[in-house]
Amino acid sequence: MKVQFLDLKAQYQTIREEVQSALQQVLDNTAFAGGPFVAQFEKEFALFCKSEQAIGVGSGTDALWLALLGLGIGKGDEVITVPDTFIATAEAISYCGATPVFVDVEEKTYNMDPAMLEAAITPRTKAIIPVHLFGQTADMDPIMEIAKKHGLYVVEDACQAHGAEYKGRMAGSIGDAGCFSFYPGKNLGAYGEAGAVVTNNADLANKMRMFRDHGQSKKYYHGLVGWNARMDGFQGAILSVKLKYLDRWNEARRKNGQLYNELLTGRDGIVVPLEAGYAKHVYHIYAIRMQNRDAMINTLGEKGINTGIHYPVPIHLQEAYHFLGLKKGSFPVAEKCASEFISLPMFPELSVEQITYVTQEIKNCCKS
Repeated sequence: MKVQFLDLKAQYQTIREEVQSALQQVLDNTAFAGGPFVAQFEKEFALFCKSEQAIGVGSGTDALWLALLGLGIGKGDEVITVPDTFIATAEAISYCGATPVFVDVEEKTYNMDPAMLEAAITPRTKAIIPVHLFGQTADMDPIMEIAKKHGLYVVEDACQAHGAEYKGRMAGSIGDAGCFSFYPGKNLGAYGEAGAVVTNNADLANKMRMFRDHGQSKKYYHGLVGWNARMDGFQGAILSVKLKYLDRWNEARRKNGQLYNELLTGRDGIVVPLEAGYAKHVYHIYAIRMQNRDAMINTLGEKGINTGIHYPVPIHLQEAYHFLGLKKGSFPVAEKCASEFISLPMFPELSVEQITYVTQEIKNCCKS
């Protein structure tokens, strides 16, 4: 049996006619860069996230970067985040002229450890970026309390957490801003690059709309130095179609994750994901942990099962951030997890038969 890590075509086939109709509408209206289809999606996504404003941009990286710029983060500032995330989280900080400062993660949730946070704050700290890794929110209440105590902004990196919840609140709606990626493989994925920022801060929303459009308040009148980070009309239209199905798809992911857990829990040497008591996990990634993972990855590959590693090298150990002077051992929990993660196939259309096959082959490998 072949089991893909991600099957975008399976999902597309279920909404093909709606997507084609939406694309045709964009063509008929020649609304290609921004425009009414993006504006409509922004309204829908703000409502979905229970936020007052949503601003569509060109990617999740744009969302993080421009949100920080809009909050005034700049040269000489520090922004605290975690080392076990995609590098875009740190890149956004760097491209503001600020410096990323890392804190370690909780071993059970792989998200920011609030107990480590306050010790990392300095007079130069201006913001905190908790990352909702793999589809589960960080523990936001203590993070928000510490931020309030020190007068810091909180920007949620919700790029993997579309529809995830924290104590009944939607991911992205808790901090000063929430940033989303709509990269094709995400729970809510475009058919190309796209992203969004959600916020209840009207001033930040206005700045974001200017930043994404060369700093324009109106055509050819530039109130600040901006960038070209507009969302395409095609992506806005596609995302409006797909947003209608997101809750259904997330529930399918949750059922798949629960089945994986049921079939793998108790297996010696395998750590399955934990859904925290405060969270509703949407399983963008289903990552188990085990030592000597390379043998497992190779064996599963031979059996037609595609897997991944998210992420093999923590950011503080990447060559790009060598200048920070951080060494192996600086963040032991993140480093341990990074050395043990294996991401198993996960998408809404994954069948019971496929999950059963994957887990049986994992068990066979463990026996041998």
